[in-house]
Amino acid sequence: MMGETDFWNDSKRAQKLIAELKVIRAMIDPIEELEMGCADAAVGLELAREAGDQELLEESDASLFVLTNKMQRLELQSLLSEKHDHRHCYFAIQAGVGGTEANDWAAMLERMYLYYWESMGFKIEELSRTFGTETGISEVSYAIRGPFAYGYSSCECGSHRLARVSPFNAEGKRQTSFATVDVTPEFEDSEIVIPEKDLEITPFVRASGPGGQNVNKVASAIRVVHLPTGIQVVANTFRDQSQNRKQALAVMLSKLEQIEQQKRDNEIAEAKGGKVERGWGTQIRSYVFYDNRVKDHRTNYEEPNPQNVLNGHLHAFVDAELKRRRRERDELTIGPT
Repeated sequence: MMGETDFWNDSKRAQKLIAELKVIRAMIDPIEELEMGCADAAVGLELAREAGDQELLEESDASLFVLTNKMQRLELQSLLSEKHDHRHCYFAIQAGVGGTEANDWAAMLERMYLYYWESMGFKIEELSRTFGTETGISEVSYAIRGPFAYGYSSCECGSHRLARVSPFNAEGKRQTSFATVDVTPEFEDSEIVIPEKDLEITPFVRASGPGGQNVNKVASAIRVVHLPTGIQVVANTFRDQSQNRKQALAVMLSKLEQIEQQKRDNEIAEAKGGKVERGWGTQIRSYVFYDNRVKDHRTNYEEPNPQNVLNGHLHAFVDAELKRRRRERDELTIGPT
């Protein structure tokens, strides 16, 4: 099809087909690689046994361990069957009320996700950042790109609770803070057109550090407000104002497309007697340092050692949430078992 002479005559259709092909390849390529790896491992194991070579046997064991991890990753990926799971996404962290402690908590979450995204092989691009008054961040947002980036990242959407003895509390008291994660699929193929009268676009100066130090005096940052809904998007990481404007409008377009998609999903779900779950604003997980545990309130999955989780080891939590979503979809489709 791509070899046809008129393939690029309709550029929008061509780009859509290429995007669909990338999704299909993202599903098929790992399976083919796993099949080839298993075949190679079987040959290697047979040769090691015939030769009685302990070193080769140990290498075969290591290969089998890697293949097992890849197979588990593929099993998890098979749960990503929602229509937007394959998309790239925009990921935002917002500190809750609580001043310095909340700003520090938002920064801790950012660090956790940076480690997690690296382990997943995702490409990231920072879009906006607002520093806390004394430390940490008030908000930060990223574009996350990679196979099924939205499907995995959407499992983190909601409110995250930190409970610890705050290092910022002079009396050494226990303190609770919150930060909210919002995840939006990237809709490169959106057909929504936003009337100019519905947008308020404001350039502003972005401070490059806590307390306003090292302020860039050029007003290159952009704030876009969609007046009918009140949705705000900020882009401030590019030095060029036009780049920030383009990025902010792309995020806004995806947010509005998501709203329209959710309206349609609600209508379908209500017709089937179900409902579409909303994650934003819902407390999904608690990180309790003085009890040494992290608990997900949706799945009841729990792990000890909060610091280990904050080092990016989120895979078990994401796995549990994806399985919970699959069970809910199955119950809606075929009824409870």
